[in-house]
Amino acid sequence: MAEKKTEKDVQVIKKKPRGGNSPVIGDNGLMLEAGDNTKIMSINIALFNMQDIDMNDVNAVTQRLGEYFALYEKADLKPTVAGMAIALNGMSRQTLTAIAHDRPTGSAGYKTALPREVADSIKKAYKMLENMWETYMNSGKINPVSGIFLGKNNYGYQDKTEYVLTPNQQNDSDYDAEDIRQRYLIDSDSDSQSD
Repeated sequence: MAEKKTEKDVQVIKKKPRGGNSPVIGDNGLMLEAGDNTKIMSINIALFNMQDIDMNDVNAVTQRLGEYFALYEKADLKPTVAGMAIALNGMSRQTLTAIAHDRPTGSAGYKTALPREVADSIKKAYKMLENMWETYMNSGKINPVSGIFLGKNNYGYQDKTEYVLTPNQQNDSDYDAEDIRQRYLIDSDSDSQSD
């Protein structure tokens, strides 16, 4: 015999108002712990104070990239594309992305003027950032909305649906001349009757 449930037996799940549980709406996810601003500011001051290096010297560039990763590791923060660009003589994030993807870096459409070994070193470091981003996403170590934004803007990921259209290809032998004639006669009879 089945027991009848009463109001006391029904569990009511109270939800916050619309968007109240979201990590990106309101103050959710924005609450900083003591020392967070200091940690982030100290990294940016260190990046700002880095002396320019010879961007044509593969050893100097490789060493600088190592210093960049060590800086973020010491602070226990996730490295950023913009941070890497600043570490490389303050270049823009767009220039860094262009180098990493073999796209033109100049307004006239020129490829990067960096030596191939230097560009390859930068590409390898950039791919490390992408791999870390994927690992953070797969491990739940980054907010999904933020992660998707970073993936699209920094690494070229896309949300898209592709549709493949194949034209209806018929041979002339697929058409019946009499059928076509009848269709036109029916249409022309309808037109003359409606006048």
